[in-house]
Amino acid sequence: MASTIIISIILVLLFVHFVLIESYRKWFLKVEPFEATKATVPSIFFSVIIPARNEEDQIGKCLRSVLSQSYPPHLFEVIVADDYSTDNTAGVVQQMQNEYENLRILQIEQLLQGKQLNSYKKKALELAIQEAKGDWIVTTDADCAVTKEWLFNFSTFIQQNNSVFVAAPVKFINTGSFVSVFQCLDFISLQGITAASVHAGFHTMCNGANLAYNKRVFYEVHGFNGIDNIASGDDMLLMHKIYTRYKKQVHYLFSQQSIVDTLPMQTWKDFFNQRIRWASKADKFEDKRILFVLIFVYFFNLSFLLLLIASIWFHYMIWYLFAMLVAKTIIDFRFMVPVAKFFKEEKLLWWFPFMQPFHIGYTIIAGWLGKFGKYSWKGRVVK
Repeated sequence: MASTIIISIILVLLFVHFVLIESYRKWFLKVEPFEATKATVPSIFFSVIIPARNEEDQIGKCLRSVLSQSYPPHLFEVIVADDYSTDNTAGVVQQMQNEYENLRILQIEQLLQGKQLNSYKKKALELAIQEAKGDWIVTTDADCAVTKEWLFNFSTFIQQNNSVFVAAPVKFINTGSFVSVFQCLDFISLQGITAASVHAGFHTMCNGANLAYNKRVFYEVHGFNGIDNIASGDDMLLMHKIYTRYKKQVHYLFSQQSIVDTLPMQTWKDFFNQRIRWASKADKFEDKRILFVLIFVYFFNLSFLLLLIASIWFHYMIWYLFAMLVAKTIIDFRFMVPVAKFFKEEKLLWWFPFMQPFHIGYTIIAGWLGKFGKYSWKGRVVK
């Protein structure tokens, strides 16, 4: 009797997982790659905002990639929002201001005058948007590098699609370590789901390292009001606020020339802190569609741990666990093949089956601590 119940539960979980992942795969394969036509005349003035905290080693590379691209320099500005940096981040930016007239820096510490917050990044973005001259806000992170066509693609895509919010692809740079390979695989799977879900209108999802949104619309939805006390979520929570008013004008820019590269976390500790930070906003989503998906994904992964524990007393359950793991790997691998091809990371797929147990474990831990624990990020402890 117990075996029958367990098998039934496993089959139901696997079926729901199969339907969900196959849906993402189908939607991903339907996304048309965007190619910007050179005949399009750039006309949008962008304000590129880069929040930075203790990024002296990366901010210079990031800025040069932004400031040396193909988009006309008189049609964009770059604002670095220096978030209480204690290193030479500000000094690097100020030195580069001698080379670039369209580069500015805001010292958030001076503007806040000691005010304590739970979400400094949102406040840094908000203050920078207040100073922005552009009609459109583009955000990336201080450890990122963009392509020369980055803003040109945004401009062309926005004009062709009448967008008000555009999410775009991000990927980690593989540094060769085990933790790096794991993050690269995990992150491109999230990016594949992002492209599929946004294109299909299934749920909202994005990453703040590569976003563009209309400044007028930002103020129309009252910016970060209502979500400004949440440490994370300057990207997805804002996206949903805009989506509720402009369902047909929230889009995904599916282009290899628009991919933003960023560095993975160097240690498992930093990786877990990053993912706990991401998970901490899960129960704040007003988009119930993604909330239901996240709840299912968490309990689906938790079932592996429960089977493992149960196998201590009921040894036959180890075979159910193994069969479930193999089935999950096959289902997920089918989705990962076209995603890895888009990001040109096919060589990493050899690692994919071996990463499954680690992925299940981190999902359980990060999901739990995101709700009930605390994390440290950029030198700040957040509950």
